Amino acid sequence: MRPVLLLVLLAPLLAWGAAVSYRLDRSPHDPRDLVSLQAGTRTFVNYCLNCHGAQYMRYNRLVDIGLTEAQVRDNLILTGDKVGDTMKVALGAKEGKAWFGVAPPDLSVVARSRGADWLYTYLRTFYRDPKTWTGWNNAVFENAAMPHVLWTLQGQRFYDKEKHAWTQLSPGAQSTVEYDATVRDLVNFLVYVGEPNASSRRTIGIVVLFVLGVIFIFAYALKKEYWKDVH
Repeated sequence: MRPVLLLVLLAPLLAWGAAVSYRLDRSPHDPRDLVSLQAGTRTFVNYCLNCHGAQYMRYNRLVDIGLTEAQVRDNLILTGDKVGDTMKVALGAKEGKAWFGVAPPDLSVVARSRGADWLYTYLRTFYRDPKTWTGWNNAVFENAAMPHVLWTLQGQRFYDKEKHAWTQLSPGAQSTVEYDATVRDLVNFLVYVGEPNASSRRTIGIVVLFVLGVIFIFAYALKKEYWKDVH
């Protein structure tokens, strides 16, 4: 019974290993790069928000990455939503399932659940596959229901699984370097959406550690003063 129990316990790990058999590239995102965050926001709104929402993120929180409410309202809200509304999508779960076979997930915390490296690699490894109903497949997430929405930027590619080789079938509007930068910015935004207060919390944490260090010095000096006559 023990070998069977061991296999049951290891099954999730084996499945996870199979899901990430393609080597993940390290995401070069930087949450301190406001220009990158703003560019990623623009890409998300224009290419992702048609199907994927970010229902835990409000438009007015984008002022934290250097935008004004006027800029958000005039350039990033493409529907009748208000600045204080969340970044919801009009596509309902039922319609999404009918179109794609599965409802497109909300992307509020996708960077925290999948990881930035997974997202960065996933968005750069779509390839043409006539065997799928969308005509697209992905080297990281095989048989993904999502088509390659950024293909006009990256172009069309083919992936040889046996040789692990990529072939460019047709060029996109961006070069490889430019497209990688676009994906980096988009991942940067998704990381920010998953934890908007991450940078401020780090700053507060550093200050708290510094204050605790100072308090420790005074507490230790006070302890030595109280116990100096005790042998």
